[in-house]
Amino acid sequence: MARRNEVRPLIKLRSTAGTGYTYVTKKNKRNDPDRLVLRKYDPRVRRHVEFREDR
Repeated sequence: MARRNEVRPLIKLRSTAGTGYTYVTKKNKRNDPDRLVLRKYDPRVRRHVEFREDR
């Protein structure tokens, strides 16, 4: 059985457009200790917007 890796945890990226759309990804805590912000596509508003890490 696979165990959870504490260095690369799963995180949720939530849309800043207010649609509630999320992406789930992994990040390396050692390289990126701050909250992650990425520009990704939000299909509910049909454009690219910022997605911020949600805890």
